[in-house]
Amino acid sequence: MVTPDVMDPKRRVVTLSPHWPVQVQRVGEERTPVLVVDEATESVAPLCQVACEQARFAPAQGAFYPGVRAPLPPSYVIDVVNRAVPLIRQHYQVPPGLTLKPRGFSFSLVTTNEADLVPLQRLPHFDTPEPYYFALLHYLNPGPHGATALFRHRSTGFERVSPARSEAYFAAAQPGLDRLMTEPGRYLVQSNAEYECYHRIDYRQNRLAIYPGNLLHSIQVNPDTDIDANPGSGRLTANIFISFGPPKG
Repeated sequence: MVTPDVMDPKRRVVTLSPHWPVQVQRVGEERTPVLVVDEATESVAPLCQVACEQARFAPAQGAFYPGVRAPLPPSYVIDVVNRAVPLIRQHYQVPPGLTLKPRGFSFSLVTTNEADLVPLQRLPHFDTPEPYYFALLHYLNPGPHGATALFRHRSTGFERVSPARSEAYFAAAQPGLDRLMTEPGRYLVQSNAEYECYHRIDYRQNRLAIYPGNLLHSIQVNPDTDIDANPGSGRLTANIFISFGPPKG
């Protein structure tokens, strides 16, 4: 039984693996680095236990994530971020004058049935156009579960949506969104007329993936295995979001 002080930042819930053999995958036509670390922790069992026994899941707020979320243990977040930040600075050339800014940390489970999806949940999305915003995604349960797929918008050729691209992207994507509003709900899991799936980060237990939040991406949801509110069997992930920006004046 996990003790009640699991949310104490000083209490270690999991231990990171002593070495992180980072796979650097340069993906798409833009050759964006995606960092993948397998066996990121010595064991994910304690973290899964927290999700099953203590986490209080609730519908995701302020986002289009198709499911529920719950807070992560702070010590886990601190350990992962401290290990990941030097890698991010190295591989994404984060300017040295920018400082770390925590943006969000949660367990996540896909729970929304296809018929209940709103149109924006049926398209690839990006988290923000900010240039130095990153997602750290840790797959926790055994598979099989849906991968994280990366998409290219066909008419613009965009794989990432930067501030300079936002207006053009939204204008070009609107006809596809309008069409979706007339069709039955379904998750986007493969290429279609508007988007090309060019890469996937396969779901593997204890795999940690790091990628820029402005990449167009989506979960390749399998309704038979992924839509599950049980943290013991669902598509359980730990999601950490960080960014780098100017220090406060």
